Amino acid sequence: METSFQRSATPLEKAEDFIQNETQFHLGVLTTEQSHPKTRTLSQTLAKDVPAGMRQLYSVDDDIPPVLDKVVASDEYKKLENSLYSTLSKGGRVSFSGCGATGRLSILLDAANKKFCRDAAAKLPKRAEFFAKLSAQTNAIMTGGDFALIRSVESFEDFISFGKRQFQDSGIGPNDALVAISEGGETSSVIGTIHAALEANITAFFLFNNPSELMAERVERSRKVIEDPRVTVVNLTTGPMAIAGSTRMQATTIELLVAGFAFETALGRLLKDALDDSERAALGFGLDVEVNAKVAAFRQMLKEIRDDANVQTAADYVDYECNLYKQGGRVTYFARDYALDVFTDTTERSPTFKIPPFRSLDETDAPAPWAFVKDPLRNAKDAWIWLLGGVEPRCLEWTPDDYKAMGGTPAQINDPPQIGRKTVYRFPIGNEEDPSRYEVSPNAAVAVLAGSETLIWGVESDKWFAAYEKSAVPFEQKAALLIDNTLDANPRGENAKPVDAKEYVFRMAIPATPLDVFAHIALKLVLNNISTATMGKFGRLNGNWMAHVDATNKKLIDRSVRLVSEIGKVDYKTACVTLFEALEEMEGWSLDKKKTISPAAYAVELLAKRS
Repeated sequence: METSFQRSATPLEKAEDFIQNETQFHLGVLTTEQSHPKTRTLSQTLAKDVPAGMRQLYSVDDDIPPVLDKVVASDEYKKLENSLYSTLSKGGRVSFSGCGATGRLSILLDAANKKFCRDAAAKLPKRAEFFAKLSAQTNAIMTGGDFALIRSVESFEDFISFGKRQFQDSGIGPNDALVAISEGGETSSVIGTIHAALEANITAFFLFNNPSELMAERVERSRKVIEDPRVTVVNLTTGPMAIAGSTRMQATTIELLVAGFAFETALGRLLKDALDDSERAALGFGLDVEVNAKVAAFRQMLKEIRDDANVQTAADYVDYECNLYKQGGRVTYFARDYALDVFTDTTERSPTFKIPPFRSLDETDAPAPWAFVKDPLRNAKDAWIWLLGGVEPRCLEWTPDDYKAMGGTPAQINDPPQIGRKTVYRFPIGNEEDPSRYEVSPNAAVAVLAGSETLIWGVESDKWFAAYEKSAVPFEQKAALLIDNTLDANPRGENAKPVDAKEYVFRMAIPATPLDVFAHIALKLVLNNISTATMGKFGRLNGNWMAHVDATNKKLIDRSVRLVSEIGKVDYKTACVTLFEALEEMEGWSLDKKKTISPAAYAVELLAKRS
């Protein structure tokens, strides 16, 4: 439904309307929006001592294990495990839903199951039909469709009706289950998927990272589902994020652990029913690993990532990539089985730090992204399908009438966003030539490999490595981020030859599990922290605040206002008016300026000029 906020003409009117009528999006009281005391001096520390800054970032992950212990021992977690097993056993489908970082997490969980089934069918060809069915028993619902993997679809998360419609359009069966994931617990579109599940009378779980009592007290849309006895709430509150409001960090880490562990347990039980001992052994996993042993393995991973050698490796890579950006350079990552993980971290940098987002072949006037991800083995369409575990992107092709029926904004009704499958395929993430990646100097082709796949690095006979070497030819520099689970100083053996590339090797134990949860966690910890530290050293943080956050929806408008208030030392209303003044002025800017300067940062600049 159109609001007065959308109709307001002046910055003052828009600010007054947002303050008075959008109180459900004033979220500064939430735990996930607070400043963590351990990282309050992060930007200053990174400027002087990158290893010390890395240790500050890593220290916040210590908040996770105690909460994880309580969650996996809870009745709610046991119910989640049992429900997922029951759903799979009955032939139902488990749908994961989320928005932004949790939407990408939902896609990751779905793709991980599909990858497991693809690999298992190759090992057990007589069971191909079973694994094909199991592959289809997970689904992901990303607010805005899979296009939102690339960049956020403006204001979609503000509508309960949009999430509800997306779930309904995906198809809902009587034996299905929904696992809705929202870092804050207030995302309207994710709550919409819960409403759709309840209307279909299927099992619904709600995972989020703020105290349930606080959410029920302060946010009406959250209260309606939290207090509904048909919804099982799994609360994952660990405290503030390492970067205030940056829930792509600790919040999604514990979400991945909890949802991943629960699904792996359900999957193990299902396979114990369906396969004999020799077949299960052929898969090469410990399917019956008790969840507390997995929690202990995560604790060990946190310990290993911050040993002196790994911290120094992280700091060295931060210096490397930051120096490239300071010289106006670009980085292109080349990934293999974990391309989705690399993709996720790279796309999330744009709204978090206001740097140019991914650019399609049709957006030649837009600035090129500082960092991009490519698959050296496949063309763009096949790369997208590989990325998603073997399915084509699930995109939205809604019409003006659809948006009108759902109460969308006038802009959505009059000019529906182009977020369909054809648009997605125009982003050249495959092995096609892309001169924009090396047209400026310096430029680098960075390979990212994790776990057992690091063994192919330097092996000329390996198809992926040969494809990377070919793709890297036009680049000035080559480098590799290797997350090696062998803990061996020379793990790649006689088949590997020295590579003319800078190598940044992290060594930590990565237990093998069906969904590769630990490999995904290892990549997440490494990539989230080095990308955050790189942007912090580059000047995109103020203390531990996202000084360059974008303002593409009501939640981010509120976060921007609070940031302007904090840095500019003014009250909320003054900060809000100034933000809308900045947004109005920015409408006349060039596309390049719009893509690289955040409204919050410009509002702070306006306040400084006036003072």
